[in-house]
Amino acid sequence: MTVITTRLEENVAEGFPDRGFRAYWSAIGVSQFGTAVSMVTVPLIAVLTIGATPGQMTWLVVLELAPAMLVGIPAAAWSDTLHRRVPLLVGLNVVQAVIMGTIPLLWWLGLLTYPPLLALVALSSLVRGFQSALSSPVLVQIVPGEHLVDANGKTNATRSVADVGGPAVGGALMAVLAAPLVILADALSFLLSAALLTRVRTPPAPARATQERTRGTFGEVVRLARVLGQRSGVQALVALTFAQGIMQPILALFLVRELHLGPTSIGLLLSLGAVGGIGGGLLVGRVIGRHGPGRTLALGTLVSVCSLLALPFSAPGLSGAAAVVLFELASSLGGTVMVATVFGTLQSAVRDGEVAKVMALAGTFLQVGGLAGSFAGGVLATVFGLRVTTAVAAALMLVLLLPQVVRWYAARWEIDAVSLRPHSEVGP
Repeated sequence: MTVITTRLEENVAEGFPDRGFRAYWSAIGVSQFGTAVSMVTVPLIAVLTIGATPGQMTWLVVLELAPAMLVGIPAAAWSDTLHRRVPLLVGLNVVQAVIMGTIPLLWWLGLLTYPPLLALVALSSLVRGFQSALSSPVLVQIVPGEHLVDANGKTNATRSVADVGGPAVGGALMAVLAAPLVILADALSFLLSAALLTRVRTPPAPARATQERTRGTFGEVVRLARVLGQRSGVQALVALTFAQGIMQPILALFLVRELHLGPTSIGLLLSLGAVGGIGGGLLVGRVIGRHGPGRTLALGTLVSVCSLLALPFSAPGLSGAAAVVLFELASSLGGTVMVATVFGTLQSAVRDGEVAKVMALAGTFLQVGGLAGSFAGGVLATVFGLRVTTAVAAALMLVLLLPQVVRWYAARWEIDAVSLRPHSEVGP
Protein backbone atom coordinates (compact mmCIF):
# COMPACT_ATOMS: atom_id res chain seq x y z
CA MET A 1 0.00 0.00 0.00
CA THR A 2 2.87 2.37 0.80
CA VAL A 3 4.41 1.68 -2.60
CA ILE A 4 1.14 2.49 -4.38
CA THR A 5 0.76 5.69 -2.39
CA THR A 6 4.30 6.84 -3.12
CA ARG A 7 4.03 6.07 -6.82
CA LEU A 8 0.76 7.92 -7.20
CA GLU A 9 2.26 11.02 -5.65
CA GLU A 10 5.00 11.02 -8.33
CA ASN A 11 2.52 11.56 -11.19
CA VAL A 12 2.96 15.29 -11.54
CA ALA A 13 6.75 15.15 -11.34
CA GLU A 14 7.01 12.51 -14.07
CA GLY A 15 4.80 14.40 -16.53
CA PHE A 16 1.93 11.93 -16.77
CA PRO A 17 -0.14 11.81 -18.94
CA ASP A 18 2.13 11.91 -21.98
CA ARG A 19 1.32 12.23 -25.68
CA GLY A 20 0.85 8.48 -26.27
CA PHE A 21 -1.63 8.10 -23.43
CA ARG A 22 -3.54 11.23 -24.50
CA ALA A 23 -4.01 9.80 -28.01
CA TYR A 24 -5.21 6.48 -26.55
CA TRP A 25 -7.41 8.28 -24.04
CA SER A 26 -9.01 10.42 -26.77
CA ALA A 27 -9.68 7.40 -28.98
CA ILE A 28 -11.31 5.49 -26.13
CA GLY A 29 -13.37 8.52 -25.15
CA VAL A 30 -14.74 9.11 -28.65
CA SER A 31 -15.84 5.50 -29.11
CA GLN A 32 -17.32 5.43 -25.60
CA PHE A 33 -19.40 8.50 -26.40
CA GLY A 34 -20.89 6.81 -29.44
CA THR A 35 -21.44 3.61 -27.50
CA ALA A 36 -23.24 5.58 -24.76
CA VAL A 37 -25.62 6.88 -27.41
CA SER A 38 -26.31 3.31 -28.54
CA MET A 39 -26.71 2.03 -24.97
CA VAL A 40 -29.81 4.16 -24.55
CA THR A 41 -30.94 3.99 -28.19
CA VAL A 42 -30.78 0.26 -28.96
CA PRO A 43 -33.06 -0.79 -26.04
CA LEU A 44 -35.51 1.95 -27.01
CA ILE A 45 -35.44 0.75 -30.63
CA ALA A 46 -36.33 -2.71 -29.32
CA VAL A 47 -39.11 -1.39 -27.07
CA LEU A 48 -40.61 1.41 -29.17
CA THR A 49 -39.82 0.51 -32.79
CA ILE A 50 -39.99 -3.29 -32.64
CA GLY A 51 -42.23 -3.76 -29.57
CA ALA A 52 -39.99 -6.20 -27.70
CA THR A 53 -41.29 -8.18 -24.74
CA PRO A 54 -39.42 -8.63 -21.41
CA GLY A 55 -38.21 -12.02 -22.62
CA GLN A 56 -36.91 -10.55 -25.87
CA MET A 57 -35.18 -7.74 -23.96
CA THR A 58 -33.46 -10.39 -21.85
CA TRP A 59 -32.08 -12.11 -24.95
CA LEU A 60 -30.95 -8.74 -26.30
CA VAL A 61 -28.91 -8.20 -23.13
CA VAL A 62 -27.61 -11.79 -23.17
CA LEU A 63 -26.34 -11.51 -26.73
CA GLU A 64 -24.84 -8.13 -25.94
CA LEU A 65 -22.70 -9.82 -23.26
CA ALA A 66 -22.24 -13.51 -24.13
CA PRO A 67 -20.15 -13.36 -27.36
CA ALA A 68 -17.61 -10.97 -25.79
CA MET A 69 -17.47 -13.17 -22.72
CA LEU A 70 -16.98 -16.42 -24.66
CA VAL A 71 -14.25 -15.07 -26.91
CA GLY A 72 -12.54 -12.98 -24.22
CA ILE A 73 -10.09 -15.51 -22.78
CA PRO A 74 -8.99 -17.11 -26.10
CA ALA A 75 -8.61 -13.63 -27.59
CA ALA A 76 -6.57 -12.54 -24.56
CA ALA A 77 -4.25 -15.56 -24.81
CA TRP A 78 -3.70 -14.64 -28.47
CA SER A 79 -3.23 -10.96 -27.59
CA ASP A 80 -0.52 -11.80 -25.06
CA THR A 81 1.55 -13.34 -27.89
CA LEU A 82 1.45 -10.05 -29.84
CA HIS A 83 3.27 -6.78 -29.54
CA ARG A 84 1.85 -4.65 -32.38
CA ARG A 85 -1.76 -4.49 -31.26
CA VAL A 86 -2.67 -0.94 -32.28
CA PRO A 87 -3.16 -1.66 -36.02
CA LEU A 88 -5.55 -4.47 -35.11
CA LEU A 89 -7.49 -2.11 -32.84
CA VAL A 90 -7.78 0.35 -35.72
CA GLY A 91 -9.22 -2.36 -37.98
CA LEU A 92 -11.69 -3.57 -35.36
CA ASN A 93 -13.00 -0.03 -34.87
CA VAL A 94 -13.73 0.14 -38.59
CA VAL A 95 -15.57 -3.20 -38.38
CA GLN A 96 -17.67 -1.87 -35.50
CA ALA A 97 -18.55 1.20 -37.58
CA VAL A 98 -19.86 -1.08 -40.35
CA ILE A 99 -21.89 -3.18 -37.89
CA MET A 100 -23.56 -0.20 -36.22
CA GLY A 101 -24.14 1.52 -39.57
CA THR A 102 -26.10 -1.52 -40.74
CA ILE A 103 -28.89 -0.86 -38.18
CA PRO A 104 -30.12 2.42 -39.74
CA LEU A 105 -29.60 0.94 -43.22
CA LEU A 106 -31.92 -1.98 -42.43
CA TRP A 107 -34.46 0.41 -40.93
CA TRP A 108 -34.35 2.60 -44.06
CA LEU A 109 -34.94 -0.53 -46.21
CA GLY A 110 -37.85 -1.61 -43.98
CA LEU A 111 -36.00 -4.75 -42.87
CA LEU A 112 -35.24 -3.93 -39.23
CA THR A 113 -36.95 -6.54 -37.10
CA TYR A 114 -36.00 -8.31 -33.88
CA PRO A 115 -33.84 -11.13 -35.38
CA PRO A 116 -31.45 -8.90 -37.40
CA LEU A 117 -31.16 -6.44 -34.49
CA LEU A 118 -30.27 -9.37 -32.22
CA ALA A 119 -27.70 -10.65 -34.72
CA LEU A 120 -26.01 -7.26 -35.09
CA VAL A 121 -25.84 -6.77 -31.32
CA ALA A 122 -24.23 -10.22 -30.98
CA LEU A 123 -21.72 -9.51 -33.76
CA SER A 124 -20.78 -6.18 -32.16
CA SER A 125 -20.26 -7.98 -28.85
CA LEU A 126 -17.97 -10.52 -30.53
CA VAL A 127 -15.79 -7.77 -31.99
CA ARG A 128 -15.79 -5.94 -28.64
CA GLY A 129 -14.31 -9.06 -27.02
CA PHE A 130 -11.28 -8.81 -29.30
CA GLN A 131 -11.05 -5.05 -28.75
CA SER A 132 -10.94 -5.52 -24.98
CA ALA A 133 -8.28 -8.21 -25.25
CA LEU A 134 -6.07 -5.85 -27.25
CA SER A 135 -6.70 -2.55 -25.45
CA SER A 136 -5.64 -3.47 -21.90
CA PRO A 137 -2.11 -4.55 -22.92
CA VAL A 138 -1.80 -1.38 -25.02
CA LEU A 139 -2.59 0.68 -21.92
CA VAL A 140 0.08 -1.17 -19.94
CA GLN A 141 2.58 -0.71 -22.78
CA ILE A 142 2.20 3.07 -22.90
CA VAL A 143 1.62 3.84 -19.18
CA PRO A 144 4.25 3.25 -16.45
CA GLY A 145 3.09 0.78 -13.80
CA GLU A 146 2.98 3.41 -11.05
CA HIS A 147 0.41 5.41 -13.04
CA LEU A 148 -1.99 2.60 -13.97
CA VAL A 149 -4.59 3.29 -11.26
CA ASP A 150 -4.61 6.95 -12.29
CA ALA A 151 -4.83 6.00 -15.98
CA ASN A 152 -7.75 3.66 -15.28
CA GLY A 153 -9.43 6.43 -13.31
CA LYS A 154 -9.04 8.84 -16.21
CA THR A 155 -10.41 6.40 -18.79
CA ASN A 156 -13.33 5.58 -16.49
CA ALA A 157 -13.98 9.29 -15.96
CA THR A 158 -14.07 9.68 -19.73
CA ARG A 159 -16.57 6.85 -19.89
CA SER A 160 -18.69 8.74 -17.39
CA VAL A 161 -18.45 11.93 -19.46
CA ALA A 162 -19.69 9.84 -22.37
CA ASP A 163 -22.46 8.49 -20.14
CA VAL A 164 -23.49 12.08 -19.44
CA GLY A 165 -23.36 13.35 -22.99
CA GLY A 166 -24.32 10.20 -24.87
CA PRO A 167 -27.81 9.59 -23.46
CA ALA A 168 -28.60 13.31 -23.51
CA VAL A 169 -27.55 13.62 -27.15
CA GLY A 170 -29.31 10.37 -28.00
CA GLY A 171 -32.52 11.47 -26.30
CA ALA A 172 -32.42 14.88 -27.97
CA LEU A 173 -31.79 13.33 -31.39
CA MET A 174 -34.64 10.85 -30.89
CA ALA A 175 -36.95 13.82 -30.34
CA VAL A 176 -36.38 14.86 -33.98
CA LEU A 177 -35.08 11.68 -35.67
CA ALA A 178 -36.16 8.06 -35.79
CA ALA A 179 -34.23 6.05 -33.19
CA PRO A 180 -32.41 3.83 -35.74
CA LEU A 181 -30.90 6.91 -37.40
CA VAL A 182 -29.41 8.02 -34.08
CA ILE A 183 -27.19 4.90 -34.15
CA LEU A 184 -25.20 6.61 -36.90
CA ALA A 185 -23.51 8.63 -34.15
CA ASP A 186 -22.00 5.41 -32.81
CA ALA A 187 -20.83 4.32 -36.26
CA LEU A 188 -19.11 7.68 -36.82
CA SER A 189 -17.49 7.56 -33.37
CA PHE A 190 -15.78 4.26 -34.21
CA LEU A 191 -14.33 5.75 -37.40
CA LEU A 192 -12.97 8.76 -35.51
CA SER A 193 -11.57 6.48 -32.81
CA ALA A 194 -9.76 4.45 -35.48
CA ALA A 195 -8.18 7.63 -36.82
CA LEU A 196 -7.01 8.69 -33.34
CA LEU A 197 -5.52 5.28 -32.57
CA THR A 198 -3.16 5.61 -35.53
CA ARG A 199 -1.32 8.23 -33.42
CA VAL A 200 -0.56 5.79 -30.57
CA ARG A 201 3.02 4.48 -30.53
CA THR A 202 4.05 1.50 -28.42
CA PRO A 203 7.65 0.76 -27.35
CA PRO A 204 9.57 -2.10 -29.03
CA ALA A 205 9.14 -5.53 -27.49
CA PRO A 206 11.99 -6.91 -25.36
CA ALA A 207 13.61 -9.93 -27.03
CA ARG A 208 12.76 -12.20 -24.11
CA ALA A 209 9.10 -11.14 -23.86
CA THR A 210 7.96 -12.98 -26.98
CA GLN A 211 9.29 -16.31 -25.66
CA GLU A 212 7.66 -15.79 -22.25
CA ARG A 213 4.29 -15.01 -23.79
CA THR A 214 4.12 -18.34 -25.64
CA ARG A 215 4.62 -20.66 -22.64
CA GLY A 216 2.03 -22.42 -20.50
CA THR A 217 -1.04 -20.57 -21.74
CA PHE A 218 -3.68 -23.04 -20.52
CA GLY A 219 -2.01 -23.71 -17.19
CA GLU A 220 -1.51 -20.00 -16.60
CA VAL A 221 -5.17 -19.27 -17.38
CA VAL A 222 -6.30 -21.89 -14.85
CA ARG A 223 -3.88 -20.58 -12.20
CA LEU A 224 -4.82 -16.96 -12.78
CA ALA A 225 -8.54 -17.75 -12.68
CA ARG A 226 -8.11 -19.51 -9.32
CA VAL A 227 -6.12 -16.63 -7.85
CA LEU A 228 -8.48 -13.95 -9.19
CA GLY A 229 -11.43 -15.77 -7.68
CA GLN A 230 -9.80 -15.43 -4.24
CA ARG A 231 -9.41 -11.63 -4.47
CA SER A 232 -12.16 -9.86 -2.56
CA GLY A 233 -12.11 -6.86 -4.90
CA VAL A 234 -13.01 -9.09 -7.83
CA GLN A 235 -15.65 -10.84 -5.70
CA ALA A 236 -17.23 -7.48 -4.86
CA LEU A 237 -17.31 -6.44 -8.50
CA VAL A 238 -18.95 -9.73 -9.51
CA ALA A 239 -21.63 -9.23 -6.84
CA LEU A 240 -22.19 -5.68 -8.07
CA THR A 241 -22.53 -6.72 -11.70
CA PHE A 242 -24.97 -9.50 -10.75
CA ALA A 243 -27.27 -7.07 -8.94
CA GLN A 244 -26.94 -4.46 -11.69
CA GLY A 245 -27.44 -7.19 -14.30
CA ILE A 246 -30.91 -7.83 -12.91
CA MET A 247 -31.77 -4.26 -13.80
CA GLN A 248 -30.25 -4.26 -17.26
CA PRO A 249 -33.02 -6.01 -19.25
CA ILE A 250 -35.82 -4.23 -17.40
CA LEU A 251 -34.55 -0.68 -16.91
CA ALA A 252 -35.90 0.71 -20.18
CA LEU A 253 -39.22 -1.07 -19.58
CA PHE A 254 -39.37 0.22 -15.99
CA LEU A 255 -38.75 3.81 -17.04
CA VAL A 256 -41.30 3.69 -19.85
CA ARG A 257 -44.07 1.60 -18.25
CA GLU A 258 -43.75 2.31 -14.52
CA LEU A 259 -42.48 5.90 -14.51
CA HIS A 260 -44.11 6.95 -17.82
CA LEU A 261 -40.97 8.64 -19.13
CA GLY A 262 -40.34 9.45 -22.78
CA PRO A 263 -37.07 9.04 -24.73
CA THR A 264 -35.95 12.64 -24.20
CA SER A 265 -36.59 12.54 -20.46
CA ILE A 266 -34.87 9.17 -20.14
CA GLY A 267 -31.77 10.43 -21.94
CA LEU A 268 -31.62 13.58 -19.82
CA LEU A 269 -32.11 11.83 -16.48
CA LEU A 270 -29.55 9.11 -17.25
CA SER A 271 -27.01 11.71 -18.31
CA LEU A 272 -27.53 13.80 -15.15
CA GLY A 273 -26.99 10.78 -12.96
CA ALA A 274 -23.84 9.72 -14.81
CA VAL A 275 -22.03 12.85 -13.58
CA GLY A 276 -20.95 10.80 -10.55
CA GLY A 277 -18.66 8.67 -12.66
CA ILE A 278 -16.73 11.73 -13.81
CA GLY A 279 -15.90 12.72 -10.25
CA GLY A 280 -15.08 9.16 -9.30
CA GLY A 281 -12.69 8.68 -12.18
CA LEU A 282 -10.88 11.95 -11.67
CA LEU A 283 -10.55 11.60 -7.90
CA VAL A 284 -9.78 7.90 -7.47
CA GLY A 285 -6.04 8.40 -7.95
CA ARG A 286 -5.91 11.02 -5.19
CA VAL A 287 -8.17 9.02 -2.86
CA ILE A 288 -6.19 5.82 -3.20
CA GLY A 289 -2.94 7.75 -2.76
CA ARG A 290 -4.16 9.24 0.53
CA HIS A 291 -6.25 6.41 2.00
CA GLY A 292 -5.01 3.25 0.26
CA PRO A 293 -6.85 0.74 -1.95
CA GLY A 294 -8.82 -0.89 0.90
CA ARG A 295 -10.65 2.21 2.09
CA THR A 296 -11.08 3.43 -1.49
CA LEU A 297 -12.69 0.17 -2.54
CA ALA A 298 -14.97 0.22 0.51
CA LEU A 299 -16.05 3.78 -0.32
CA GLY A 300 -16.97 2.79 -3.87
CA THR A 301 -18.85 -0.25 -2.59
CA LEU A 302 -20.94 1.70 -0.06
CA VAL A 303 -21.87 4.31 -2.67
CA SER A 304 -22.91 1.54 -5.07
CA VAL A 305 -25.13 -0.03 -2.42
CA CYS A 306 -27.05 3.26 -2.16
CA SER A 307 -27.83 3.37 -5.88
CA LEU A 308 -30.96 1.19 -5.83
CA LEU A 309 -32.46 2.17 -2.48
CA ALA A 310 -35.08 4.58 -3.89
CA LEU A 311 -35.97 3.17 -7.32
CA PRO A 312 -38.30 0.32 -6.16
CA PHE A 313 -40.47 2.88 -4.30
CA SER A 314 -40.52 5.59 -6.98
CA ALA A 315 -43.63 6.82 -8.75
CA PRO A 316 -44.27 8.84 -11.92
CA GLY A 317 -43.28 12.46 -11.44
CA LEU A 318 -40.63 14.06 -9.26
CA SER A 319 -39.91 11.04 -7.06
CA GLY A 320 -39.39 8.87 -10.10
CA ALA A 321 -37.03 11.37 -11.72
CA ALA A 322 -35.04 11.74 -8.47
CA ALA A 323 -34.79 7.96 -8.05
CA VAL A 324 -33.46 7.56 -11.60
CA VAL A 325 -30.84 10.26 -11.04
CA LEU A 326 -29.79 8.66 -7.73
CA PHE A 327 -29.54 5.26 -9.38
CA GLU A 328 -27.29 6.54 -12.16
CA LEU A 329 -25.33 8.95 -9.92
CA ALA A 330 -24.46 6.44 -7.20
CA SER A 331 -23.94 3.46 -9.51
CA SER A 332 -21.63 5.42 -11.83
CA LEU A 333 -19.65 7.01 -8.96
CA GLY A 334 -19.32 3.84 -6.91
CA GLY A 335 -18.76 1.58 -9.89
CA THR A 336 -16.07 3.82 -11.34
CA VAL A 337 -14.16 3.93 -8.05
CA MET A 338 -14.43 0.15 -7.64
CA VAL A 339 -13.39 -0.70 -11.20
CA ALA A 340 -10.47 1.77 -11.29
CA THR A 341 -9.15 0.52 -7.94
CA VAL A 342 -9.48 -3.19 -8.66
CA PHE A 343 -8.34 -3.11 -12.29
CA GLY A 344 -5.50 -0.67 -11.64
CA THR A 345 -4.05 -2.79 -8.85
CA LEU A 346 -4.44 -5.93 -10.96
CA GLN A 347 -2.55 -4.39 -13.87
CA SER A 348 0.22 -3.24 -11.53
CA ALA A 349 0.56 -6.70 -9.97
CA VAL A 350 0.66 -8.84 -13.13
CA ARG A 351 3.86 -9.76 -14.95
CA ASP A 352 4.59 -8.93 -18.59
CA GLY A 353 2.89 -11.28 -21.03
CA GLU A 354 -0.14 -11.95 -18.82
CA VAL A 355 -1.90 -8.59 -18.82
CA ALA A 356 -4.48 -9.51 -21.45
CA LYS A 357 -5.26 -12.86 -19.80
CA VAL A 358 -5.66 -11.34 -16.34
CA MET A 359 -7.92 -8.54 -17.57
CA ALA A 360 -9.91 -10.91 -19.78
CA LEU A 361 -10.45 -13.28 -16.86
CA ALA A 362 -11.50 -10.43 -14.59
CA GLY A 363 -13.80 -9.14 -17.31
CA THR A 364 -15.21 -12.63 -17.84
CA PHE A 365 -16.01 -12.92 -14.13
CA LEU A 366 -17.92 -9.65 -14.35
CA GLN A 367 -19.67 -10.64 -17.56
CA VAL A 368 -20.76 -13.96 -16.06
CA GLY A 369 -22.15 -12.07 -13.08
CA GLY A 370 -23.96 -9.62 -15.34
CA LEU A 371 -25.25 -12.38 -17.60
CA ALA A 372 -26.58 -14.41 -14.66
CA GLY A 373 -28.21 -11.27 -13.31
CA SER A 374 -29.82 -10.53 -16.68
CA PHE A 375 -31.31 -14.01 -16.87
CA ALA A 376 -32.60 -13.66 -13.32
CA GLY A 377 -34.00 -10.21 -14.08
CA GLY A 378 -35.86 -11.42 -17.16
CA VAL A 379 -37.39 -14.38 -15.31
CA LEU A 380 -38.33 -12.31 -12.24
CA ALA A 381 -39.90 -9.56 -14.37
CA THR A 382 -41.93 -12.08 -16.36
CA VAL A 383 -43.22 -13.84 -13.25
CA PHE A 384 -43.47 -11.06 -10.64
CA GLY A 385 -43.38 -7.80 -12.59
CA LEU A 386 -40.97 -4.91 -13.00
CA ARG A 387 -41.28 -3.28 -9.58
CA VAL A 388 -40.78 -6.47 -7.57
CA THR A 389 -37.74 -7.30 -9.67
CA THR A 390 -36.27 -3.86 -8.94
CA ALA A 391 -36.80 -4.43 -5.21
CA VAL A 392 -35.05 -7.81 -5.42
CA ALA A 393 -32.04 -6.18 -7.11
CA ALA A 394 -31.85 -3.57 -4.34
CA ALA A 395 -32.03 -6.22 -1.61
CA LEU A 396 -29.32 -8.32 -3.24
CA MET A 397 -27.05 -5.29 -3.45
CA LEU A 398 -27.27 -4.93 0.32
CA VAL A 399 -26.89 -8.64 1.10
CA LEU A 400 -23.96 -9.28 -1.24
CA LEU A 401 -21.87 -6.14 -0.76
CA LEU A 402 -22.20 -5.01 2.86
CA PRO A 403 -20.56 -8.19 4.26
CA GLN A 404 -17.51 -7.48 2.05
CA VAL A 405 -17.12 -4.02 3.60
CA VAL A 406 -17.32 -5.56 7.09
CA ARG A 407 -14.60 -8.08 6.13
CA TRP A 408 -12.31 -5.31 4.85
CA TYR A 409 -12.83 -3.30 8.03
CA ALA A 410 -12.03 -6.36 10.16
CA ALA A 411 -8.82 -6.85 8.15
CA ARG A 412 -7.84 -3.19 8.80
CA TRP A 413 -8.31 -2.43 5.10
CA GLU A 414 -5.43 -4.74 4.09
CA ILE A 415 -7.11 -6.55 1.20
CA ASP A 416 -6.13 -8.82 -1.68
CA ALA A 417 -2.72 -9.90 -0.45
CA VAL A 418 -2.91 -13.00 -2.67
CA SER A 419 -0.13 -12.71 -5.29
CA LEU A 420 -0.89 -12.97 -9.00
CA ARG A 421 2.60 -14.30 -9.74
CA PRO A 422 3.65 -17.95 -9.58
CA HIS A 423 5.18 -19.05 -6.26
CA SER A 424 8.58 -19.39 -7.92
CA GLU A 425 8.56 -15.64 -8.66
CA VAL A 426 7.36 -14.46 -5.26
CA GLY A 427 10.03 -13.39 -2.80
CA PRO A 428 10.14 -14.55 0.82
